[in-house]
Amino acid sequence: MMLLSVITFLPLAAALLLMLLPEGKAKTIKQGALVATGLTFLVSLGLLTKFDSGSYAFQLSENHPWITALGVSYHLGVDGISLWLVLLTTFLSVIAVACSLKVETRVRAFMACMLMLESAMLGSFLSLDLVLFFVFFEMTLIPMWLLINIWGGEGRAKAANKFLIYTFAGSIFMLVGIVGLGYLQFQTTGELSFDLVKIQEQVATGKFWAGALTTEPFIFWAFAIALLVKTPAFPLHTWIPDTYAESPTAGPILSSVMVKMGTYGLLRFCLPLFPDTLPNQVPIMVTLAVIGIVYGAIIAAVQPDMRRVMAYSSLSHMGFILLGIFSLTRIGLLGGAYQQLNHGITATILFLLIGFLYQRKGSTLFKDYGGLKSQMPIFAALFLIAMLSSVGLPGTNGFVGEFLAMVGGFNAAYNHQFSLGLIVVAVFGVVLAAVYMLYMFQRMFYGEVKEDNKTLLDLKGPEIALAGVLVVFILWGGLAPNTFMNPMQTSLNATLKMSTGKAGQRPVWTDTDAFIEAKKETTHRLAMTAKVNP
Repeated sequence: MMLLSVITFLPLAAALLLMLLPEGKAKTIKQGALVATGLTFLVSLGLLTKFDSGSYAFQLSENHPWITALGVSYHLGVDGISLWLVLLTTFLSVIAVACSLKVETRVRAFMACMLMLESAMLGSFLSLDLVLFFVFFEMTLIPMWLLINIWGGEGRAKAANKFLIYTFAGSIFMLVGIVGLGYLQFQTTGELSFDLVKIQEQVATGKFWAGALTTEPFIFWAFAIALLVKTPAFPLHTWIPDTYAESPTAGPILSSVMVKMGTYGLLRFCLPLFPDTLPNQVPIMVTLAVIGIVYGAIIAAVQPDMRRVMAYSSLSHMGFILLGIFSLTRIGLLGGAYQQLNHGITATILFLLIGFLYQRKGSTLFKDYGGLKSQMPIFAALFLIAMLSSVGLPGTNGFVGEFLAMVGGFNAAYNHQFSLGLIVVAVFGVVLAAVYMLYMFQRMFYGEVKEDNKTLLDLKGPEIALAGVLVVFILWGGLAPNTFMNPMQTSLNATLKMSTGKAGQRPVWTDTDAFIEAKKETTHRLAMTAKVNP
């Protein structure tokens, strides 16, 4: 039924249709964009009904030749690692469009950029060909650059260009790595192919890197640098404060999904494709993760702007995801993967609430606020829940992911993969997170109400609904985390074995749908044979 293609390209098709409408039809354009994102989300829910959580294979696969001369294919598939990221993208795209209905400038182009960005992110999470992944990965740059550069704040031009230069420069490294993998696949099999499944199959046997052990670390870092820029991770993070501070409200919401393309790529490529060099790179990656945790928390505490606090907070939280991933333990990997989902939800509600405040006041500087607890009690209550999730209070989704990531880190340090001192420092980062988030809450909601803030209105029904549905997921993810973690575990366990197992004993990715079809065909032939020869 080509379900994955429908999910991927439905927003892009809607964007093209909206561009045909005249600019004067702003209301129709907004409604059309909202319907398109809502329909994409509803279609993506079909993945839950068809997904087999007991299999680590790629499911609902679509594989067709594309650029045959170069061995490039149109190959899509979903597994436990990408499933929730796809649903997170479609869900938060609805939120992003819904909170942008008050945009009045160049509405048609704005909504088209939002829909194009959604398609690009979905394609990145579903691509199983390296070149196809790179195409979708790069597709995110232009719509995001336009969103910042046209509808952003006063410093939008600098922020947009910084975002574009950083992420594009990082992508060049990944392109070199992709070409290197394709060349080695040709050297190993005699077939030029960028198909992720085929390459990993050769890696699992130990043949792929047999004659290129000195090359493996360089190709690993070609991928890692591009993905660490996207994540972002220290020290490749400096594009994100300006991007978050100058973007329209929808920009940081979609960015909270876009940065998951970095950590997803690390899980999808850097772990299973480079098992021989991976142990040597783990201490470096964990060190960068821990520096990011502490550095991000310290810098967040001294920011004068709410959005910049959130930018450095994201740097700190993404550090916990990296720590979990590169602990190379089952529990750490689960925590890192789950925290991707949690951070997307928590960051979105905080950016959403800050955006509502900006619409009322036109400022996100702390000096312009104070005493909002009595002026906007519903806003304060929702912000408190989101803040506690960001801090990692037990009972919220933020606690589960970070706790599992740190436990995985302790297990890895105990097994001498890296220094135990790094984990101690990471735990200190949790304390710092509580410091800067509580300080942020105090500056916004306590003290005297400024005279010009006494006219601020509390949240209205639609705004409460948008934030309220995110609160539901914060509590759901904290109180019943297995709902989301169970579908991940089989794929994560297989990825761990691909990354740490011995050559010839590593699992390989398969195509569940192809296996089922082959089984049906075999059953049919046996039945026909039985009829002919009873």
